[in-house]
Amino acid sequence: MRGQPTDTVLSTPALPVSPPSKQRTTAMENSDSNVHAAGAHSTSGWVRTWGASPQAPDKTVSSVDAFEDATLRQTVRVSGGGSRIRIRLSNEYGTAPVTIGAAQVALAADGHLIQDGSSRTVSFSGRSTVTIPAGAPILSDPIDLALPALSHLAISLYLPGRVESVTGHGTFHALGWSVPGDATASSALSADAAPLPAQAFISAVEVLPDRPSNTIAVLGDSRVDGIGSLPGADRRWTDVLAERLIGRDATTRYVVSQGIGGNRLLNDGIGASALARFDRDILATPGLEHVVIAVGNDLVFSFAPDTEESAGFLAMFGGEPVTVEDVIAAHLQAVARARTHGVRVHAATIAPYGGSDMYTADGDKAREQVNEWIRSSGVFDGVLDFDAVWRDPADPSRIRDDLHMGDHLHGNDAGYDALAHSIDLSLFD
Repeated sequence: MRGQPTDTVLSTPALPVSPPSKQRTTAMENSDSNVHAAGAHSTSGWVRTWGASPQAPDKTVSSVDAFEDATLRQTVRVSGGGSRIRIRLSNEYGTAPVTIGAAQVALAADGHLIQDGSSRTVSFSGRSTVTIPAGAPILSDPIDLALPALSHLAISLYLPGRVESVTGHGTFHALGWSVPGDATASSALSADAAPLPAQAFISAVEVLPDRPSNTIAVLGDSRVDGIGSLPGADRRWTDVLAERLIGRDATTRYVVSQGIGGNRLLNDGIGASALARFDRDILATPGLEHVVIAVGNDLVFSFAPDTEESAGFLAMFGGEPVTVEDVIAAHLQAVARARTHGVRVHAATIAPYGGSDMYTADGDKAREQVNEWIRSSGVFDGVLDFDAVWRDPADPSRIRDDLHMGDHLHGNDAGYDALAHSIDLSLFD
C-alpha cells in the first residue's frame, strides 16, 4: 500500500455540530422520524434544476480542446420544471476572457435538433453579447420558456474568438456538438457537427417554479457523476431519484448532481476537493433544502496498493494520505457549514470496492469504520446506506456482480437504479 496515513489533514472537529435529535436511514432498519427544522431554504423564487461542477481543463480527463468561430450546442435533462429559466456559465478556470457572441436556448428534440417554436434568445444584463472575465461565472437574464419536468434543454453558445482554455465538466452525461460559425438559431446543425468529448462552460440551469419547490444537491465523486451508466441516457442514481420525486406531493423537489469523477473530500486531484468547492457547488444553490454527501475516494486512494500498475493513476492525486479520523472530521466540517445555512444534511455510506485495482484489506477496514460512524453517530438527518445495497452477501467487501460495470468499483445502470430505489423519499419531506 502507499504507506500508513500519518499526518492529519483536517484535525478532528474543533467545531461543535448539533446533531438532529433522531436520524433516519434508508436501505437499513428505519428509525423514528427526524425532527430537524425544515423550510429554511424553501422558496417561491428561483431553484436550481440541473448542475455540473466546473473543472479546469486537464489532459488526464476528457475536456474540450481550443476552438474559435464555433457554435457549441449541448443538451441537459432538468429534474423539475418551471415557467422561466436562466442559465449559469463558467469561465472560472479560463486563462483569458471568453466572449459569447450569441446564445439561445430551446426545448431539445432528437440529437442536436430543437423543437419548433421553442427557441429563445439569451441575454446577459440586457446584452446579447457578453465577455466573461477569466476566473468568473456569469448568470443570464430570465428567459420566458416553459420547461417541463424531466425535459431536455438545448443550450447553444456562439464563441467568435479564439478560446484556448475551456472550463467544463469532465464526465459528459449529456450530449453536445460543435459546428463552425454562428448556428445558435439553427433548428438542426450541419452534417459536419462534431461531438463534444465533455461539457463546456455550462454549470447550472435554474427555473422559476409554479409551485412550492426546493433543491436536493448531491456532493460526490464518480459514483455520483454516474461513471458506468449509459452516457446520454440519464441513468445516474440522481437522475432516477429525480424521476421518483416528481409529482409525489405538493412540494416539487429538484435533484442536482455535483459529482466529479476522482473527487475527494480533503485533497484536490481531478477537480477541487469537495470541501474546497462546497460553498460554490452546494451552499450557493438557489432553493437549497437538502445536501447529500457521497464522497468515498479519500480512503480508497490513501490505502491503495503501491504497485507499478497503479502508480500512473495515483500520480493524478496529490496530497498526504488521510485517516479515518480525517474523513470523519471532513464530514463534520461539511455538516457544520451546511447547518449555518439551515440545510438538512444526509450522508451515503461508502460502497464496497473489493476486486478493483485499488483494493486493500486495510482500506476496506477503514471504509467499514467510516460507514459505522455514518450509520451510528446521529450527526446526519438521514443515512443512505449504499454499502448495504451494493455489497455481495457472499463477500461484503465486493459489489454484487450484477450491479457493477465490470471494474468492481462503479455501478452499471442496474446498480445505480438500485441505489435510487433504496432511498426513503420521506427523508426529503
